[in-house]
Amino acid sequence: MPEEYDNDLLREGILHYRSKEYDLARLYFERALDVADDLPTRSQANYYMSLVVDDPQLKRKYLEETLAIDMGNAAARRELAILDGKLKPAEIINPDALPAPAPGSHEVSADRFTCPKCGGRMVYTPDGVSLVCESCSRVQKLNTATPGADQDFFIAMANGKGFRKTISVKTFRCQGCGVDFLLAPSELSATCAYCGSLHVIAMQTERELVEPDAVIPMEVNLSQAVLKLAHWMEKKRIKPLGKGTPLRGLYMPAWSFDLIGNIPWSGRVIRNKREVPVCGENPATFNNVCVPGSTKLAGLLPELLTGYSLLSAPAYDPHFLAGWPAQVYETAMSDAALEARRLAVEKIRLDIQAEHGSVIDLRYSPSSISITSYQLILLPLWVTDYSLEGKTYRVVINGQSGAVHGETPVHNLKELLGDLLGT
Repeated sequence: MPEEYDNDLLREGILHYRSKEYDLARLYFERALDVADDLPTRSQANYYMSLVVDDPQLKRKYLEETLAIDMGNAAARRELAILDGKLKPAEIINPDALPAPAPGSHEVSADRFTCPKCGGRMVYTPDGVSLVCESCSRVQKLNTATPGADQDFFIAMANGKGFRKTISVKTFRCQGCGVDFLLAPSELSATCAYCGSLHVIAMQTERELVEPDAVIPMEVNLSQAVLKLAHWMEKKRIKPLGKGTPLRGLYMPAWSFDLIGNIPWSGRVIRNKREVPVCGENPATFNNVCVPGSTKLAGLLPELLTGYSLLSAPAYDPHFLAGWPAQVYETAMSDAALEARRLAVEKIRLDIQAEHGSVIDLRYSPSSISITSYQLILLPLWVTDYSLEGKTYRVVINGQSGAVHGETPVHNLKELLGDLLGT
């Protein structure tokens, strides 16, 4: 039997399928499955068989066999979502012809976070579970029992929610630094968390945004943040000139992704002073790969993001934003997904090098890695700046753990290293 016989059968079947000759196509796909001698051919033949059978049980069988071989097959996942009723064919969009954005601004109805006892403004507190009245100190508990649910990535990309979803929100753009913020409906004014500019909110706007799925409550209050900042500066031996800017709390958007797949690889290693070929296949299973939704604080974000515990984040509720502005994300989910894949592949590359030593000419294919689910999460942090020798340096504090990350003058690091070395 010719070596390419199974692939020739598959190609003939696909041609008949595209010509809508489904009965004839099915014969070719069945024969290809009988003689297929490699997994990629079996995967493709199973997928096309699912398209030419009418029985839902048979269709599911072929789709599941496809995914058992290639769990990252987006087309098979989409068909299975349709079969399960999670995705309607009418919702599937053409990514080359996305719907036009909704027209500009208009007023919308909104809840007001006012105290039912005295009518004062209620703000979210760092205890993670309540609002408190600024006037009479009345406490109102929030429901934080239900964690935010992961969203199916394949469905989101198929029906367009990965590109845009219209939600009515109140926003403002800082005229000082250009950052957009999402506000609680009751807020009438706000201070930019980055540059300190005060703004009065004039209107509510409809923005083309994906609504947050979850939010990690702010657990570090202002006094605690000040103490942690002072301890960090003392440890770094930083003595800023004059007063630093006041600490400002906010929520920063971040995308979280779950990924599955595997990476086949090959290369060469030195053994007994000789180069010998090596190869393997590393599984790629990652949960909560976090990608920032903002370009602000870019130099500090890699360290900051690793310090959040995302597992217990409650479902998003606009009440959490009372008294705390949330930055509007700048990075689209589809772009963030590419960065998550890159981070996963880089982690596996480092694992391969660590396990096998220095692999020469390491080659690998990330094509089988797929994203299964995603969340847009709001992360709490505090931001401030300090000045030293005419330069401004930024510091951020994790609003969940209290960990401090900041920019440090080079000479301070040199002095600290010198002290540690006794020179």
